[in-house]
Amino acid sequence: MKKIALFPGSFDPLTNGHVDTIRRAAKLFDEVVIAVLTNTSKVSLFTAEEKKTLIETSLESIENTRVIAHTGGLTVELAKELGAVAMIRGMRNTSDFDYEYSIASMNKLQTNDIETVILLADEHYRFLSSSLIKEVAKFGGDVSSLVPMVVNKAIIEKYKHQK
Repeated sequence: MKKIALFPGSFDPLTNGHVDTIRRAAKLFDEVVIAVLTNTSKVSLFTAEEKKTLIETSLESIENTRVIAHTGGLTVELAKELGAVAMIRGMRNTSDFDYEYSIASMNKLQTNDIETVILLADEHYRFLSSSLIKEVAKFGGDVSSLVPMVVNKAIIEKYKHQK
């Protein structure tokens, strides 16, 4: 049986921390499905389709990954539809723990068949968040070492047009 893991997130934008988590998850599972979600409580820099394309390009070297867009419904239901045995979550710090623990507990109430696998962020990425990337880039800061090259180019292009 193929072991599939789902890694859901808004990925706005995808960071090198996300890529590191995906790379590590891909070593543990036969397939990692990255689900691009739309966070309605935030203003997105990229559309769902733009994010999907940027992620696919950034992950070309990781063969057992696939990127999909998910626009509605419970993430745990998507995991069931995909036949996933696990949902991947990254954890940077203790602040993330409370949030991730609550989500994992709620997901467990929805279905007992899907485990939450938490991968601790590499020390190089523990401070990194998509929100921080956008904030720095918006004011002309250099984020090129924190995101894949294609994502950096897209960020520069977006903010060039927003000025």
